[in-house]
Amino acid sequence: MVMAIHSNREKLTNGKNPDFHKRLFWDWNFSKIDWEKHYLAVIDRIIERGDKDDWKEMVQFYGKPKVIKALKSEIKYLPDYIIDDVCGYFDLSKEALACYAHKQSRKGHWI
Repeated sequence: MVMAIHSNREKLTNGKNPDFHKRLFWDWNFSKIDWEKHYLAVIDRIIERGDKDDWKEMVQFYGKPKVIKALKSEIKYLPDYIIDDVCGYFDLSKEALACYAHKQSRKGHWI
């Protein structure tokens, strides 16, 4: 009897796409994602909802400079606990992140 071992990730057949968990894109048509065109939304989704293996795959697919550029100038919101993780993983300061600068510029409620 031959037993196949299946990964909890579904590999994409053409090898030109990243190997992310489909569960991260539950609300997208996974087979039709244009990974390059929608890189910002994908990076944002992976940063917020992915695990360290997803982060590693993201960096491998997009390249560290593109991910860091997105974090520094394009992603305007991340939860505080993710900001800490991002800073540690990418060796960045909070002040270097667009989401942190955006958060600092927003006035809190006076109530």
